[in-house]
Amino acid sequence: MSPAANARRRATPAAVSVAAVMGALATTLTVGGWALGATVFGGLDVRLPLLWALLLGAGVGVLLALWRAERNSSWFAAVVVGLAAGFVLSVGRPLGAVAPASLWGVPSALLAGLFSAHLTRYGLRDLRLAALTRSDVETLVLRGLRAAGFTFFSVIVVFPFYFMVASSLKSRAEMLADPTYLGVNVHQPLASLLVGYREVLTTFHFGRFILNSTFVALVTVVVTLVLSVLGAYAVTRLRFRGRELLSRSILLIYMFPAIVLVIPLYAVFTQLGLRDTLPGLLIVYPATTLPVALYMLRSYFQTLPRDLEEAGMIDGCTRLEVIGRITLPLSLPALASVGLYVFMIAWNEFLFAFMFLDSPSIFTLSRGMVSLNSQEVPRQFLMAGAVIVTVPIMVLFFWFERYLIGGLTAGGVKG
Repeated sequence: MSPAANARRRATPAAVSVAAVMGALATTLTVGGWALGATVFGGLDVRLPLLWALLLGAGVGVLLALWRAERNSSWFAAVVVGLAAGFVLSVGRPLGAVAPASLWGVPSALLAGLFSAHLTRYGLRDLRLAALTRSDVETLVLRGLRAAGFTFFSVIVVFPFYFMVASSLKSRAEMLADPTYLGVNVHQPLASLLVGYREVLTTFHFGRFILNSTFVALVTVVVTLVLSVLGAYAVTRLRFRGRELLSRSILLIYMFPAIVLVIPLYAVFTQLGLRDTLPGLLIVYPATTLPVALYMLRSYFQTLPRDLEEAGMIDGCTRLEVIGRITLPLSLPALASVGLYVFMIAWNEFLFAFMFLDSPSIFTLSRGMVSLNSQEVPRQFLMAGAVIVTVPIMVLFFWFERYLIGGLTAGGVKG
């Protein structure tokens, strides 16, 4: 029997089906990546031909399965499918897409094809297209579901942020012409591209709002951590009357919505002269974040060994020295996570800031965003303000993530 006939004999229906699916996915990723790149950076009006991309990729995958079924062809299938679809997209008007007027589309399409090829090869790793078993098919199904879920949730999370950033970089004329257009004119001068951020930081005084929010959030974190550490330690280590009741009623305040509390607090703070002041917020914010911080630290302190603390007290340490030298170093992961959580709440809180603050000089970022929500203010300024509010929290989270992971392996009882 000839090698070609043997290859066709070994190309089982399961192998052909898997190759068709992988080819369709690879081609769709390539077309989607090229369309997005051409829209954002190439300034092209590209529509995504999803159905034709799926059909073309499936056809290429079947041909590959029939041609090279006798080999472990994951690399071959991935590269051919990815590069073929990427090259076809870059040279003409295939599948209804508008081809670029310059050679810009060729490298972008090839890069998208290489990315899709890598994903395809990763999905086919350790599997043979020629002799798929039931276990191999189940593995491919699970990999496909995982990839689909990851892609779906990534798009849900990334797309709103991307739309916000893209809108903030547009001019007023571009926003009025087509508010839903996802592309950004990156060929214009940098000053024109960032005009929205310049106006928001200077004309609308967002620089002052950033300082106010930073001050309020940091003070809230410090006050909350100090009180929650002492409270959580007392609940878990000391014995006193009412300890069980206090431990069970820590989160009682969260049974009441914030809108129910804001009206009485507004009346009381007005009479005390604390409304329209930052100290008023510094009273409310720790009061609202302290219960959950106390609950989180109490749960963490319960996992810490008492032996180390008792050994420290035997060596002559006071209770406060035990907390500072033993308990807190072992609790760095919990302190970091609680501090980040409290900072995010204080940074993004809107209801109390909106009700209590009236003077623009003490506005926080969330309160200052209201001033941009007006018919007289261009939409790109509102989006630029939203980016300014969001980016610091994102950077802080990714920066703290290293310390969270490192702190999880620190401390403990040594043999």
